[in-house]
Amino acid sequence: IRRSMDISCCFQRCIHLISFCKNWELEVQAVSDVIRVGIADMNTCTDGEMITTVGLGSCVGVVLYEKSKNLAGLVHIMLPDSTKIRQNQNPLKFADTGILALIEELERKGLSRQRMLAKIAGGAKMFQFSSDSTMGNIGEKNVEAVRETLKQYGIRIAAEDVGLNYGRTIVFDPQTKELTIVTAGKKKHII
Repeated sequence: IRRSMDISCCFQRCIHLISFCKNWELEVQAVSDVIRVGIADMNTCTDGEMITTVGLGSCVGVVLYEKSKNLAGLVHIMLPDSTKIRQNQNPLKFADTGILALIEELERKGLSRQRMLAKIAGGAKMFQFSSDSTMGNIGEKNVEAVRETLKQYGIRIAAEDVGLNYGRTIVFDPQTKELTIVTAGKKKHII
């Protein structure tokens, strides 16, 4: 019975998150020049554009930017470590390889790794399982892997909104350097 209740609760949270994301997607579409980043995806944006990813649950959104330039990038990380998965076709899925890919892309476009800063969001524990399984802690593991990878490359985290038990949608403006975080049932806030 407990497992059935866990699954029912998970299903209800998923439905709520999907509904919220669709509503937020309509709000974001009202802004011109919004670049969307999907799951296990990355992209960059410049002055006059914004970049967003929708529905960060246990996934982590990593934004890299420089204070002095109006260029930024976002990667949507799903899993912590590419070495733990066989036949991983998409390096953007993992913290260790996705962040490096974003760093390299931003360097090609003129940013300096030594001056890059990061803002991160996500890494929630979306589902409560009756046993403390590895699956229940994937958000926490993602956040740890993101922090460690950024530290490895000498990139300081300027701000973060991570953990807890709710999903997030994020929008970054490379001109103001503001990361807007929207969560169902909560006020949106900026870090």
